[in-house]
Amino acid sequence: MASSPMTSSAGSPRPNLAFRQLRGQLSPGEFAAAVRRAGLEIGERVACDARYIGRVEAGEIRCPNYAYERVFLHLFPGRTLADLGFAPRETVRGRAARARTGPGAGHRAAPRPYPDPYDQLNAEQPSTEESDVLRRAFMTGSTATVAAASLGLTGPLNTEAAAAPRRVGETEADAVEEAVRRIRLLDDRHGADGLYRRASAPLRNAFALLDAGAARRATSDRLHAGAGELAISVGWLAHDSGRFDDARSHYAEALATARTAGDPALEAHAFCNMSFLARDAGRPREAVRAAQAAQRSARECGSARLLSLLALREAGAYALLGDRSGCEQALARAQALFGRGGTDADPEWMSFYQEAELEGLEAQCWSALGQWGRAARHAQRAAHVAAARTPHFTRNIALYTAEAADDLARAGRPDEAAEAGRRVLDLLDEVQSSRIQSILATTARVLLPHRREASVSAFLDRHANVPRQA
Repeated sequence: MASSPMTSSAGSPRPNLAFRQLRGQLSPGEFAAAVRRAGLEIGERVACDARYIGRVEAGEIRCPNYAYERVFLHLFPGRTLADLGFAPRETVRGRAARARTGPGAGHRAAPRPYPDPYDQLNAEQPSTEESDVLRRAFMTGSTATVAAASLGLTGPLNTEAAAAPRRVGETEADAVEEAVRRIRLLDDRHGADGLYRRASAPLRNAFALLDAGAARRATSDRLHAGAGELAISVGWLAHDSGRFDDARSHYAEALATARTAGDPALEAHAFCNMSFLARDAGRPREAVRAAQAAQRSARECGSARLLSLLALREAGAYALLGDRSGCEQALARAQALFGRGGTDADPEWMSFYQEAELEGLEAQCWSALGQWGRAARHAQRAAHVAAARTPHFTRNIALYTAEAADDLARAGRPDEAAEAGRRVLDLLDEVQSSRIQSILATTARVLLPHRREASVSAFLDRHANVPRQA
């Protein structure tokens, strides 16, 4: 069943037919989702998407890293890497592989103008296994190390090097895209507050790569998209940690990048976040305009799920304006579009937009309209679905539960509100989000008149002792 080893003296990749056969009738996106689910079953969080599957099938990834190896072998029990069409690790990894010069050594990559952190790690570690463990530690330790390991740049670029007429390539584009994925994964797990301060350096370096220029148009397009997505990710970290002016600046930078590159998908994403920010900053009319602009850009993308999310952004803005009719029309449109299901056209960044987020955003609409009981039902449903289906999205589970607590408190159900608040407090050691802390603080104020009730008193006492994030 195994395909021939994908090594060629000419260095051209050979398609991995065995892996393609295992995918069967699933689309690359559906198969990537199955890989991610398999990873969660064994505690591995791999950022697998349709593009990664395509690279494997094209033979560009001749042997997966150790995290993917564990996931693949779990997904296909009883098979070896060779059965999955991969080449032996020793032929493609480590110092020995790079030192090969004879026939069958594989393609030797041209020297890169920017350092590869994996090469640096391997230079210090003679063992390929140890190198992989170390690089995984880099990628899961903190945002500073995530950014450095992903981009291979830990501080400002060397001015002389940046000014040199060098061209960047696929390796650098891969690194920028991986930085975006890693930051999003950490945000999903831990929230924004502990990440934002350390995320500016990789963003500066991504735009420095853009300034350096790419040899090929396709690579340049990837760099523009990657740098724009990174600006949005850093903007979201600022947004979620209450730094609205910083967030506005980063989103504007992403929008400018999108328009420079003629990238409607990136433009839609930037407008989406600008709408969310405007709503949170108390500018609902601006939020409506941004959501509508996002929908105009998104029509070129072919993703019903993206249009659904953008309709929800518009609904939230109408709710803040007190326009119930406009809100309900946008909600109905969002639900109908969501019901069409996901496709390969759905942007990678939308992995968070599942049933739980649909419920959570609808809860926010009813809350803004003062329909507290209805809002609480949707928020509770969002928290329940998220905990059952996406337990790794810890930050979102905490957010939905905090919103449910606030809605329950305002609906005159203090005991239930206190219980929901307690569940959020249980997650605060793992999640750092100013947004969630602000919601809890508001809930505590609403519950103060009920402090004689034992459950409310216990919640208020415990909340009072929670360290506040700077």
